[in-house]
Amino acid sequence: MSDVKITRDGHVGIVELQRGPNNFVDIAAIDAIANAYDELDADTDCRAVVLCSEGKHFCAGANLAERVKDDGDSITQEAGRHLYQEAHRLVSNAKPVVAAIQGAAVGAGIGLALTADFRVGCPESRLSANFARQAYHPGFGTTFTLPRVVGQQKAAWMFMSGERVPGEEAREIGLLDRIVDQDLVRQTAIEMAREIAISGPLAVQGVRKTLRMGFLDGFQRATYTEHFEQSLVRPTEDFKEGVTAMNERRTPVFKGY
Repeated sequence: MSDVKITRDGHVGIVELQRGPNNFVDIAAIDAIANAYDELDADTDCRAVVLCSEGKHFCAGANLAERVKDDGDSITQEAGRHLYQEAHRLVSNAKPVVAAIQGAAVGAGIGLALTADFRVGCPESRLSANFARQAYHPGFGTTFTLPRVVGQQKAAWMFMSGERVPGEEAREIGLLDRIVDQDLVRQTAIEMAREIAISGPLAVQGVRKTLRMGFLDGFQRATYTEHFEQSLVRPTEDFKEGVTAMNERRTPVFKGY
């Protein structure tokens, strides 16, 4: 877990992704975070978890520039399935997670943030499910998790428009639970986790299990459908244009094929 560090703050386990400044994720990163969750689940002294990252952004997404180099062959398909299998592990852990979002949570980054129970951000935070802006289908279970948090209508708009939601608005629509100054984001997340840790740990885990009943099944069903839809658009010229335009920081010109 060279890119993921685990530290402790009393009964709080802190899982830090160390791929700054942008903290792009791939299979290895998600696997490492899931392994950290497993380790903290096995530790009876840990009662709550904080998910955070070093650098400027919480997670600026996945590196789609690598995917555009291939043509959707079987190796890429297997990689996609494996990524989502690792993502499934992030929502099957037993202990509550508070995510500290100090900057961007974009694409796979917002997907990662939505696997947490609570999210702390700042005015500089910006959250975006901008998959379609790259001519790509949403993934990482976001078609299941995002509507649960902000509602079906707002989620549909975020998916189809690729809107970037700034911190203040994210708090208003429930995408962030608390908003503080940027330099206080991580500490506030730790303080929230400490508040949770005061309660009876077995009761907390039981409440979480009840509230998230069916969550894993719904998340898995969503990722299976997302993966299929992504396999249809990945070989298209529009997808190549979308990723290229993103890297060149320009408006894409899509042709519908």
